[in-house]
Amino acid sequence: MSDYLDCVTVEHNPSCKDIDHAVIWLHGLGASGHDFEPVVPQLGLAQDLAVRFVFPHAPQIPVTINGGMVMPAWYDILEMSIDRKVDIVQIEKSAQKINDLIEREIERGVPAENIVIAGFSQGGAVAYHVALGHRQKLAGLLTLSTYLASNDHIDYSEANKEMPIMINHGTHDPVVPAILGEKAYRVLEAKGYEVVYRTYPMAHQVCMPQIHDIGEWLNEVLG
Repeated sequence: MSDYLDCVTVEHNPSCKDIDHAVIWLHGLGASGHDFEPVVPQLGLAQDLAVRFVFPHAPQIPVTINGGMVMPAWYDILEMSIDRKVDIVQIEKSAQKINDLIEREIERGVPAENIVIAGFSQGGAVAYHVALGHRQKLAGLLTLSTYLASNDHIDYSEANKEMPIMINHGTHDPVVPAILGEKAYRVLEAKGYEVVYRTYPMAHQVCMPQIHDIGEWLNEVLG
């Protein structure tokens, strides 16, 4: 039996029918699974969709850029430069924990092709690693205010070459500059992926117009 990450779970429309769709959504550095919990009712999801939102809590680890302070993190942040060196070993460990959650959803009756992987900031970097390398076809990949940290270490999966991808970024983001979101978009587009890239006049955060756009996208890829 896997040692699953602790998760916050929110179900949209569970009374409609058995849950047969899932969104596994990863928070950013220093946050928790509760971070995006309030977003679910604001998405405007279709009433005939039965969706389980799974918001895992990252493990507590020391973070170099914060003086080695222990906090919720998917991997260590070693530096803040544009071409930042990343902790690939820990990204891969966190990705395996998310793959375990995918398998748990499948065991609960949600087909892999009905599962979306989403992530904000650090969580988005892990979401890229999980979804682009996953061996079963997934419903989609949503990345918010993040960067493609592990491009050279992803074993890109043929099963997800046609997976819908949406990348969102704030044009005034001081933490993960928008150029990194655009770089991920260009890399994936060059590899032949169908990617929607949207920017919003915001910092390192989410905003209501974006939440509405995410809801429309989820209705499309899960519907």
